[in-house]
Amino acid sequence: MVDQPGQHEGVRGPQFDSNYIRGGHIDTNATMNSWVPRTSHDRTVPASSQATITSNVSIAVDPVALITTECITVTSAMRKHARWAHSSVSAILGSAGASSDRGSSRLPTQNGKTQVHQRGASQIGRLRSGTLEGDDGLVAHWGRRGKKGKSMQDNPLMRQSEELIDPDIRIFDTPSLLHPFLQVIRSSSTSASITSLAIVAITKLFDYKIVSAGSPRLSLAMQLLSAAITHCRFEASDSAADEIVLLQILRLMESMISGPGGDLLGDESVCEMMETGLSMCCQKRLSELVRRSAEMSMIKMCQVIFERLNTLDFALDEGTDILPAGQENSTNVVMIGPAVNGAPIGSTESFDGLAPVDSETLQDAQADTNVLRRGAEPTSSLIDIQDPTVSDIRAALVTPSSSVKNHPDNSQSSLEASVLGINVPASTLRNDMKMGHASGKSAESTTITKPYSLPSIRELFRVLVDLLRPQNREHNDALRVMALRIIDVALEVAGPSIARHPSLATLAKDDLCRYLFQLIRTDSTQLLNESLRVAGTLLATCREVLKLQQELFLSYLVECLHPRVEIPDEPGINPELYEGVPKTPKLVRPAASQTNSGRSTPVPVKERHQLGMDGTSRKPDAREAMIESIGALSRIPSYLVELYVNYDCEVDRNDLCEDLIGLLSRNAFPDSATWSTTSVPPLSLDSLLGYVQFIAERLNDEPVTIGYPDIRLLRNQRARKKIIIQGAMRFNADPGDGIAYLAANGVIDNPDNPQSVAVFLKSTTRIAKKKLGEYISRRDQEPLLKAFLDLFDFTGKRVDEALRELLNSFRLPGESQLIERIVTVFSQKYCLKSTPENIANEDAVFTLTYSIIMLNTDQHNPNLKKEKRMNSNDFSKNLRGVNGGGDFAPEYLEEIYKSIRTNEIILPDEHNNDKAFHYTWEGLLIKAQSAGALTLCNTNIFDADMFRATWRPIVATLSYVFMSASDDAVFSRVILGFDQCAQIAAKYGVAEALDRIVFCLSSMSSLSSNTATNTTLNTEVQVEEKSIMVSELAVKFGRDYKAQLACAVLFRLIPGKEQSIQDGWQHIARIWINLFSNSLLPPTFSRSQDLLGMLPIPLQTPSHIVDREQRNADAGLLSSFTSYLSSYAADDPPEPSEEEVESSLCTVDCLASCPMETIFAKVLNMPAEMRQSLLRSLLKHLPEPSSPVVLVARPDQHRPIPIRTNGHGNSLQNSQAYDPSVTFVLELSIIIASRDTASVALMGPAVADALQNVVRDPNHFHPLVLSRAVSYLLHLLNASQTAQEQSIIKTPVVLHIISGYEQPTLERVAKSILSGLAICLGSGNSLRNEIVNTPDFWIILRSLLSLPEAAPEAFNIVEGIVASEPVSVTADNYGSTITILNDFASAGSIGAAIEQQGTRKQSGQQRIRRGQKSAESVTHQPSPTDKETVLRGYRAILLMSQLISRVPDLIQNSKLKSEEAWIAYWTPIFHNLRAQCLNPCRKIRRQACASLQNALLSPELSPSHDHEWTLIFRDVLFDLINRLLKPEVYQTDPAGMSETRLQAANLLCRTFLHHLPVLDQKEGMLDLWLRILDIMDRLMNSGQGDNLEEAVPESLKNILLVMAGSEILTPPAPGDQPSELWDETCKSLNRFLPNLITGLFPPEQEQPPDVDPSPSGAEAAGPIQFEGRDEEIARTTTSAETTTAREYQESPVEVSRDDVG
Repeated sequence: MVDQPGQHEGVRGPQFDSNYIRGGHIDTNATMNSWVPRTSHDRTVPASSQATITSNVSIAVDPVALITTECITVTSAMRKHARWAHSSVSAILGSAGASSDRGSSRLPTQNGKTQVHQRGASQIGRLRSGTLEGDDGLVAHWGRRGKKGKSMQDNPLMRQSEELIDPDIRIFDTPSLLHPFLQVIRSSSTSASITSLAIVAITKLFDYKIVSAGSPRLSLAMQLLSAAITHCRFEASDSAADEIVLLQILRLMESMISGPGGDLLGDESVCEMMETGLSMCCQKRLSELVRRSAEMSMIKMCQVIFERLNTLDFALDEGTDILPAGQENSTNVVMIGPAVNGAPIGSTESFDGLAPVDSETLQDAQADTNVLRRGAEPTSSLIDIQDPTVSDIRAALVTPSSSVKNHPDNSQSSLEASVLGINVPASTLRNDMKMGHASGKSAESTTITKPYSLPSIRELFRVLVDLLRPQNREHNDALRVMALRIIDVALEVAGPSIARHPSLATLAKDDLCRYLFQLIRTDSTQLLNESLRVAGTLLATCREVLKLQQELFLSYLVECLHPRVEIPDEPGINPELYEGVPKTPKLVRPAASQTNSGRSTPVPVKERHQLGMDGTSRKPDAREAMIESIGALSRIPSYLVELYVNYDCEVDRNDLCEDLIGLLSRNAFPDSATWSTTSVPPLSLDSLLGYVQFIAERLNDEPVTIGYPDIRLLRNQRARKKIIIQGAMRFNADPGDGIAYLAANGVIDNPDNPQSVAVFLKSTTRIAKKKLGEYISRRDQEPLLKAFLDLFDFTGKRVDEALRELLNSFRLPGESQLIERIVTVFSQKYCLKSTPENIANEDAVFTLTYSIIMLNTDQHNPNLKKEKRMNSNDFSKNLRGVNGGGDFAPEYLEEIYKSIRTNEIILPDEHNNDKAFHYTWEGLLIKAQSAGALTLCNTNIFDADMFRATWRPIVATLSYVFMSASDDAVFSRVILGFDQCAQIAAKYGVAEALDRIVFCLSSMSSLSSNTATNTTLNTEVQVEEKSIMVSELAVKFGRDYKAQLACAVLFRLIPGKEQSIQDGWQHIARIWINLFSNSLLPPTFSRSQDLLGMLPIPLQTPSHIVDREQRNADAGLLSSFTSYLSSYAADDPPEPSEEEVESSLCTVDCLASCPMETIFAKVLNMPAEMRQSLLRSLLKHLPEPSSPVVLVARPDQHRPIPIRTNGHGNSLQNSQAYDPSVTFVLELSIIIASRDTASVALMGPAVADALQNVVRDPNHFHPLVLSRAVSYLLHLLNASQTAQEQSIIKTPVVLHIISGYEQPTLERVAKSILSGLAICLGSGNSLRNEIVNTPDFWIILRSLLSLPEAAPEAFNIVEGIVASEPVSVTADNYGSTITILNDFASAGSIGAAIEQQGTRKQSGQQRIRRGQKSAESVTHQPSPTDKETVLRGYRAILLMSQLISRVPDLIQNSKLKSEEAWIAYWTPIFHNLRAQCLNPCRKIRRQACASLQNALLSPELSPSHDHEWTLIFRDVLFDLINRLLKPEVYQTDPAGMSETRLQAANLLCRTFLHHLPVLDQKEGMLDLWLRILDIMDRLMNSGQGDNLEEAVPESLKNILLVMAGSEILTPPAPGDQPSELWDETCKSLNRFLPNLITGLFPPEQEQPPDVDPSPSGAEAAGPIQFEGRDEEIARTTTSAETTTAREYQESPVEVSRDDVG
């Protein structure tokens, strides 16, 4: 910090202890040992001054002795000089202090303070004037050195040292201490070496802190010292010695500014010191070292001076602004710029209102002075530290030339005194010039100088800025570069303070920006670099008040740097990767209006290039400098955010943020080095990555909204801006269409209201001026034209001024009628409120306006020669008599003429010259007044929208650089950029950006190719105790380092962002599919065994397997060659090379580092709606269906069981190659879609459609694919029912598709079908009922039951249906259930061979025991499959028996008539059991007979109609016995068929007896009874064994007894006529049993035994008693549960306990 005035009170400098003074003299020894300056002060100095202050050193000698020594040294040097060997020192210095007594130089007592102060005040006046009081007398008095007694006293320096003999150095007056040395410095009679000694002496006083912050009257001393060194003069001698003095002065000035007393300097002193420094910087006669040193010192001093701004209270300095001329203000200081090569800068220009000096007078004054000419006489050669020519100009400006010529003493010294301004301080002269009067104040009245503050800083800033003026040709580039460097430092230390103060901010906003923006168009590399640096620093520190200026600057850079060439295609780089880089910037600039009428004068193309307005003409170095400037700005964390908020989101501003990002992206491509430099691409890339990094660093910051614009408002503005841009483009093509578009989108309230349209057209800058002029001048748009002009206010303006304002908004059309229409309305508007002065009426305005337009064309048409242009008189003549019959006032027309001649009426967009820039700049300043301040955005609330608008070129650039780079550092930066972009996109929900990143990385990995790789040559290699698949993909990927890196980056980038990815899943899915197809993804990836209960998907079988572990490691070339020949002979693919194996291992290692399984597991845990994108991506990789969906209705009939040959079905006709990728996609899809109920509801339909497309087209898919697809479909069917989403999949449709398979296809997918159906049937009642009631379900089962591997599962399904609770057998599936059970029973016929083989084996063993040889040997053992088939047939009969109890319920619930229902539900059981009673398998046949008996004797049977009885006896029993009697049936089981016939006969008799009471009431009783007798006759006489011959009579005997007991069949009484029944019975029985009737009913009249005639009595009588074998048969017939034949005990068929019952 810099101290304020008054802060140094009470601060004292170095102090002596009183012990040091002994006897009135200073003890030098004590002083030397004890002189230690204070190391700590109460003041705080600027940080920039610390280096200078800390450079001060301690002093080890007596300060008084040091000062005395310095005085003697200077005096000796002066006396030793040859020129002044005979002169006194006083004469040399030109003055002495003889008039001052010795004691006056000491600090007086309390009562003498005023005296000393007055003396000091007079001294500063004298010193600044270069003379001392009594100068002439002193010269005469001290004129000779040799006078006796005068050698000491005539020396002012020695007199000064005498005063220090006995002082207290702490209280010695500082001005008096410095006074003798200042005389030497100011004297023009000294040499460089002497002046140097004086400067060294003063420097020591400051360095040794003899003069410190606590020194008395330090402020006055600093002013005197400033005046002395800024007016230092000495005779020129040696160039090196002269420049040493200048360097010492620079160091002293730097120490003064930076030192303890720097903040005590006044504004005037600071200005003079800055003038001095600037003069030394610019004097070409000085060496480069001095100029550079002066520049460095100026930078250091300006750094301290401008840093003071940070501590100033601007409110206190508001009154110090420059006042208008004529008003006195003591604080108003003015600096004059430096001179270059002796020529004063701006000398021919007016200064603050003063008339310029005549060039002739100036030349005379310069010729007379001749003070800077080298090689002149020593007496006339003089060095003035301030440029002498500048002093000449000052004198010339104040003193007329005549006063110089008529000076009383026209000698060199007189001229020097008058011209160099010795007698009058330069600053006083300038103040007087500024205020318009000469200073009349005496030096005696000088007040205490106020420390420098805003006035001097502002003036210094103004001078530095003015040095940049491009139009001043006297300013060379070196001078501007120097000024730019100083300004840059000033902005670095005090930029924000400059922006806060109005006067300084005005300079920065206007002149500084104007000059900078013109200088950046220069071709000078150095000047351009410095200009860009200053512009960057200015925007970095003051951009808050430079909103529109910043837009202009950046727009120019964008226009210059954005290339207009296409990005070249690079081999190996997919052009899709860098889509999104803008080809042109978004700067919306309507095309320049074409000029053909001569009313405007565009600059030719050549001149445009010369002016530097065309950005495409910039040199490579200039482009690099501009990129560096943009990069410096972009390194401000909030800079691009501010651009987005303040420009991109404002309607009338350019999209600077987007344009800069697009610019950096395009220049980051390597090809940009062809038109710039090789540094541009890395610089641009660094800026891009920095932008991304800043956003990433703010991700976790707390959002700050207070003090910032509402983000919703900005979004609305941005949306409106897009509409306006689109509408403006349409307007420029078709105005009507553009207005309609804008009205439709709410930008224009009412397109039919001219006021609404006019307000928009005038307010926007995006409409082409030419198109606007043509549109509003149309005849049908006259209301719009009037409304448009109503928006202007021409009050108080001349006609040309009003016309200029109007034509700035549009361009006049080319047709005269259109111009006339515009001028007419303008004339009316101009005279609307009141007729202006000097104007008669509207017609006069009309004519004058036309004349002004013609004058503008005449004066500024480049094709018109100067002598042919119109002059003022011509212009006046053309307007005679048109002002209401009179003339316009001549002075009025003269003003118009001058205005048009000097300032063309132009459209800035049609010009690119200085006038256009000036015109544009003035308009910019006007707009800036209402544009408001730029919003600084130190928040992250806008990052989301900004990133959403700018991510495309960034990602494209990163992708391109990734593919083209070769440096590891670049890879690291790009990878970090990808990761940060992904983090930002995921955080802010920019899914499109994240998807693009995924696409780019997956494309660069080469794994997401849509072209399938060749897998036919895949070879499995056993290496390092693990198996790897060497494939084309693995080898290619393992060789590509960038691809591996991209893959690793991709899959390490995804975790944690799964929920944000949408379309990117398509590329990730493609990678997974390609890897799985090439066996590079583990089969357990999908976790199907855990989630679906299915085994992993089978991988593709490799074409060759190589086990390198078993090979001899020492195998030589011969072995390898032999292996090659053997593989070639066998037509095997060649073994992979070592390099290919190594590449494959690299692939495996890379993929192992990618957490793919973890990613998929996280995906499964995401919400259903977020998984939907991955599912859609997966389904896109399925092949398109080959045929449309057509459902064919088949007749409701059962498919016959196919005949299998040797246990194998026919092979597929169109065998497809196995593609595991399809199965992989389907499996992932079903896992995702069936994860939970929400997933099924949301994604089930899409997956179902995909699965059905595969299932419907079995000929185009491998059986493995088809099999898994069926399983997935049934799994989804089950899941949809569990989720209660029955509408997702139609069960009948699925079953219909499967049932339509050809038998070979069905056999291949049988296992999947049955396992899926089992899951569905076990899930719930609704789905189970729907399935079992679908006919296609039973067709499928019947088609599969013949397959050994499918039959067990099929039977389990049927068994589960029959035994389920609640019952699943309904009227709809009853017949199908009976049929399929019959099929299973029929399939068990294979058991006949087993039984017969067992019988033969038993017979053979018996023969062996009897000693007989077996004719046959047992050659075949029954397989377990055959045994299981027999067992299933047996259990099928049992299940059929269980269904008997379901028939009454089915009949009762049937909608059919009772008799129809009885037939419908009993017939299937009877017919199928009857059929199984003929089954060749003995076990099944016996159980079928038992089940049939249970059915026929069931209480629920209750037949009541004749056709029902017909069914029971004729269609079942009679038909069964008839079939059993056939030889072919008998031959199926010769050993056991007799038993079945006996069972059938017994069953017939039992059924007849059971239903006898009912049958007796039927009319067909006789026929039925006779038919039974006939059947029994056939059975008895079948000739197949003795069993029937014994069993039939006994059965008939039992029937007859029951019938007789029931009085149904009774013998006739003696004498009675026998009944027909008796008669027919006797006839029938007598044919094959003639003695049966007589045996039962003898002729004697004996009563038969009492028999209960009721059926229950017959049942109570028990079964018919048979002897031996017949008794066993009877037991078997009675109880199906206890059927165990003796031969089955010996048979290999195993019957478990569950099989019984």
